[in-house]
Amino acid sequence: MAEIAQDSGGGHKKGGKVRSKKMSTRIDFTPMVDLGFLLITFFMLTTTLAKPNIMALVMPEKDIKKEDVEPVKESKVLTLLLGANDKVYWYEGITDAKLDSTDYSAEGLRQVILNKMEKVKGQFGMEDYEDFKTKEPRKGSFINVIIKPTKDSRYKNLVDALDEMAITKVRYYVILDISKLEEEFIKNPAAGLKFNAEQQVEAATQ
Repeated sequence: MAEIAQDSGGGHKKGGKVRSKKMSTRIDFTPMVDLGFLLITFFMLTTTLAKPNIMALVMPEKDIKKEDVEPVKESKVLTLLLGANDKVYWYEGITDAKLDSTDYSAEGLRQVILNKMEKVKGQFGMEDYEDFKTKEPRKGSFINVIIKPTKDSRYKNLVDALDEMAITKVRYYVILDISKLEEEFIKNPAAGLKFNAEQQVEAATQ
């Protein structure tokens, strides 16, 4: 608010002339402070705060027993071993498994999953199911993905792997601890994988 302050000195005559009184202005910024707080309050109440991006995971409600585990054909299974330096190792099935590696890019892990899904589709076709949200009929792959982080992997690697499950629409996947035999498999792929289906079930139910 602008105020006009008058000079305290009165006018006087000098040489027969009357001098005009000097006028000065002073700006009061108090209302601007009030307006600033009103604007801050307005934007705080009307602005949508950034929400964290989260992914919903369906977790089992109870411990899984061996007799509850349904057998899955090896040809439907893809195992991912999350290694160091943002590297992911993978192999198909268990018997005579061949270890390979890739990265987490769209041309890497995603393409590995899509290629496996095509193999499963060619052998078993597509699965009919009902979307649990919309209740609409859908078709999905029979692929089963097993994700096993190593002690040298990062938390981000697991998040990236789960993102790929959502992007490629993999319905069946599980996170398990890596076995010592698989750790040796990473160090020496030429020696082969000495890991059988029974040990896989044991790891899933422990």
